[in-house]
Order: sequence, then structure tokens, then C-alpha cells
Amino acid sequence: MTLPGLKSHGQDEVLAAGEYPLTRRDLNEIAAMIYADAGIYLNESKASLVYSRLSKHIRKMGLDGFRSYCTLVASPEGADARREMLSHLTTNFTKFFRENHHFEHLRDQVLPGLIERARQGGRVRIWSAACSDGQEPYSIALTVLGAMPNAADYDVRILATDIDPKILAAARAGIYDESSLETVAPPLRKQWFGEVDVQGRRKFRVDDRVKRLITFNELNLMANWPFKGPFDVIFCRNVVIYFDEPTQMKIWSRFAGMLAPGGTLYIGHSERVSGDAKNVFDNTGITTYRYTGGRSQAGRGS
Repeated sequence: MTLPGLKSHGQDEVLAAGEYPLTRRDLNEIAAMIYADAGIYLNESKASLVYSRLSKHIRKMGLDGFRSYCTLVASPEGADARREMLSHLTTNFTKFFRENHHFEHLRDQVLPGLIERARQGGRVRIWSAACSDGQEPYSIALTVLGAMPNAADYDVRILATDIDPKILAAARAGIYDESSLETVAPPLRKQWFGEVDVQGRRKFRVDDRVKRLITFNELNLMANWPFKGPFDVIFCRNVVIYFDEPTQMKIWSRFAGMLAPGGTLYIGHSERVSGDAKNVFDNTGITTYRYTGGRSQAGRGS
């Protein structure tokens, strides 16, 4: 399989030189596997990134280069190594209250109605669809608790998912360096984070009262989604940008199928809802969309 943007000729041409030269053939095979597994699109402009992310891993595994590595991760025996490859090639940059206008919109425009419903015995569901190390869902939970301190006593829950099991383990632990809390207001820091010692280093742990609102699960957005929804809010930010256009359109339609009518979708600053899903979303703010309740071509829960 040769993805668009990856040339099929000159397969032995070295695209990134170093301890283990990365050839066009190697990159083509790695790109095809990552695309098949996670929908992530890599072209030749990413050769240096692939080299830097994988070369140390190849050395650690005791392999003699990218050719041996490609053979391993393409084999049944290399299933674990293939999952590791995905972990190495996915970007997990995040921070608390990143793109804070979304959390302000959630607080001011969305939560008042949801809280009123919860207090009347209704169900409220929020999904952080690419939660990385947990800073996004914890930011959502802190926003909810700021508006409804006893939210955990009601049917208010946040689902946080990610494709990478290692990063999910860090999210569940909820332990962060002090530098990670720079975007958390001091009162929130004092109320919801406790200081802990981790191997002689000063860290901060998310309070269990925050964690009670969140369930962390492993999920590949390209695979089946083992839940029906509907969700009132979905955060999926700075993820779909790594997919090609057909995959992006499919994902937007699937999100539409998971939202309750009037539900809110928050996406990344460089992303825009595209394809058939444009017909069922109204743009209500900066990269903020309201699901109108219509049906996209992909259908609900597809």
C-alpha cells in the first residue's frame, strides 16, 4: 500500500540519515501501518519525525535498523511492538485549560442547562475523545465542579478515551509536575491538587473528588465505539488534523451520531467540521459547534 504523497519509485532512497538510515520503503510501510491502525496520515515531510521517534526505540530493542523493525511490526509476533510504535508516533502535547475559550463557553453557555437537568434527576454525559495524559478531562471536571461542587452526587459523568494505554495510565494516576499546573488558577490548584513526593520529586496529584467524575478507557477512534451515547458535550481537539480528509469527514459524522440534539462539539484551533456533517452542525463560537439534531450520512452510532 502506498499512501498519497508517498512515492512508490526509488524505494531505497534514504529520507533520514543517521545510525539507522530510514528509506522511502521503510517510511511507506510504517505510514501504511499507522494509517490502517489509527487513521494517522504520514507523508515524506514526516520522515525526520519518524526517525527521531523510532531510532532510539530500535536501538533499545537490539535491532539492526528500520528494515528489521518494519518486518517485526508487520508480523503477528510483533503485535506488541506495533502498538508501541503507535505510542511513539502519536503526539501527546496538552495542558490544563488549553484553548481556554472552550472552557469559558462550557461554563457560561452549556453547563447551566445541564446542571439544571442533573438536579432534576436527569443524565449528563461529556466525552473527552482524545484525553492524552488527562489534563483535558480534568479541566472539564474542574469546570463542572466550579459550577456544581456536588456534581459527583448526581448522574454527571465524563468519559475520557485515548488510543495509547501508556498515556492513559498516566491520566488515571493524575500526578503532574508543578510546571504543568501553570495554567491552573491558584485557587483551583489549592482546592483540587495535593502535593506528593514521587521518588524525591515534588509533584501534584488530582483530588479523588475530581477523579470520581471521570472514567478512563482505551479507544481507537478508527475502530468500533463500544457505547451508544448520547453525549451532551464532546471534546475532540487537535486530533482530527492528523487524519486525511476522507477520514476527517467520517469522524465528524460519527460524532454527530453520538451527540444529543443541541449537544456541543469542541474541536482544535486548526480544525473545521467538513463533509456531510456540516449540514447538522451550527458554528456557535471559535471552533465550537452545536449539533442541530439532523442526521449525517454516516447515521447515528455508526
